[in-house]
Amino acid sequence: MYQKSKYFDSIRVKPDQDRLKSTTEPVCEVNGCDQPGLHRAPKGRGQDGQYHLFCMAHVRQYNKSFNYFKDMPDADIADYQKSARTGHRPTWSLGTNNGPADSEGSAAGGHGNPRFSDTFGFFGEKYTDGKWSKPERRQIRNAERKSLAVLGLDIDVKPEEVKAQFKILVKRHHPDANGGGQEFEEKLREIIQAYDYLKSSGFC
Repeated sequence: MYQKSKYFDSIRVKPDQDRLKSTTEPVCEVNGCDQPGLHRAPKGRGQDGQYHLFCMAHVRQYNKSFNYFKDMPDADIADYQKSARTGHRPTWSLGTNNGPADSEGSAAGGHGNPRFSDTFGFFGEKYTDGKWSKPERRQIRNAERKSLAVLGLDIDVKPEEVKAQFKILVKRHHPDANGGGQEFEEKLREIIQAYDYLKSSGFC
């Protein structure tokens, strides 16, 4: 900057005294005390987030006599302590807010709560006589598992899906549709045997 500029004389660094005034420490709030008030102390119930500023000696004196629950009924103190366990956030007991049962015996909303809906039957439970129960699943034998694997199906498949898959595989592996190859005959025989076993065991 040029020394002849009109702004030259108006720019200066604050003197030490001016700088000290802007960083002056707060004074202790106790009357007659001129010590720095560097220690915060809560003002009390109903003034949450507000603090007194005391020196070390007076903050110790204040803390000894401080009682957040002063003049508070015992019942209110017990309620406050109970609410403090959850951070004063609302809670609900498990299993509450159940909706009324519908015509099929299931609770409203699909799972005992009007805000819950088991649209796809993922949980596979039924609500009867005031409690949830999972439907009994038929025990799957090892031979049935192997037969289902031959057909490319899992154990949760429905009977009509087994029949549909069998028809698809028969058409796909029939020798007439594959030039009469012997490997297709063996695969087709395996598929038919697997389906016959599942049918005889009552799986489909």
